[in-house]
Amino acid sequence: MVAVKYDDLLLAFDFVGSTPPTENNAYICLDSGEIFWTSELNSLEEEVPDDLETSNRYLAVPHKNDLNLGRNLALRFVMQALPERREQVAEIFRRKGAYARFKQLLASEGVLEKWYEFESQSVDTVLREWCTQNGIQIREKGDEPTVR
Repeated sequence: MVAVKYDDLLLAFDFVGSTPPTENNAYICLDSGEIFWTSELNSLEEEVPDDLETSNRYLAVPHKNDLNLGRNLALRFVMQALPERREQVAEIFRRKGAYARFKQLLASEGVLEKWYEFESQSVDTVLREWCTQNGIQIREKGDEPTVR
């Protein structure tokens, strides 16, 4: 079982989810745990293996939408925190720029910090479940061996 630093995995997950699916990608090497990053939008200076997208030695880090952490997560939050705004939020997510308008609504309702906590906890739970399902061991801060 390969081990990956949780903070590195979370950075890769955020990178993949920061654009529409397939524009940014990250892959975990199942031999070493190293994470490779690619982008269709920007040329990254990082060298990546030639067989990154074709070999079974690499596991693609999922996009947030693959784990129901995009619009669906926002709608789940609204059902808990602002059920009377459900239709308004559903309408917000039918157009571009939804997250900015969604966060403006949450700020005006005084629940933006609750959203950030809900989102963070949900991402943590689902990402850890994904790792377990895919045989990825998570290394937490402080789990790294000390060098003397």
